[in-house]
Amino acid sequence: MSVMIEMPDEIERALKLPEPELRGRVMLELASTLYQRELLAFGKAAELAGMSQDRFGLALSERGIPRHYGSAEVNEDLAYAGGQ
Repeated sequence: MSVMIEMPDEIERALKLPEPELRGRVMLELASTLYQRELLAFGKAAELAGMSQDRFGLALSERGIPRHYGSAEVNEDLAYAGGQ
């Protein structure tokens, strides 16, 4: 399944972002918010943002969003470290 987000032109203009940066910035904001609200695990949020986990972690830090680190994240990190 895939989800398409339609953004009205007025909203796109109001964001005042250069066209090449628009998609990446919107995806980062969405991923950050979903992670912050504990609706998406860290690794999946980084994937949604199109970033490495290291870079996504830095982006969260820049936004003042603390890392959640529970058993799901431990398992995800172990799987990632094991190349799975």
